[in-house]
Amino acid sequence: MIQPINRDTLFLQRKARLATPADRAVIQNLKDTLAAHRAGCVGMAANMIGADCRMIIAAVGPGALVLVNPRITAKVRPYQTQEGCLSLTGERPATRFESITVAYLDEQFRPHTQDFSGFLAQVIQHEVAHCDGVLI
Repeated sequence: MIQPINRDTLFLQRKARLATPADRAVIQNLKDTLAAHRAGCVGMAANMIGADCRMIIAAVGPGALVLVNPRITAKVRPYQTQEGCLSLTGERPATRFESITVAYLDEQFRPHTQDFSGFLAQVIQHEVAHCDGVLI
């Protein structure tokens, strides 16, 4: 179900709790909401749609990648960039890393560890920051 975008900075600055299988409905809500905003959005975290759980989604080609309880375990080559956010107005500076390693659960709550680089790594870092209550 398409959810409204949460713009409450107090809620967005709270660290999200770990997701459990009871949060499975949030996965579909993230997919539907990302699809509805695809023209101007490449990723989102569950708190951006009002769900207090550690879950993110990133656009990948015509599809999307869902990461449950993502945790960045390695970061390589920092750089400075400007980012926008669907929950906030305007762009702000951010420090990101060219390559990252992420431990996460997939949609079936199976564990994975994967390396990401480039723009997808930047999107994942932005959304993981949301889970940590960090706004750009």
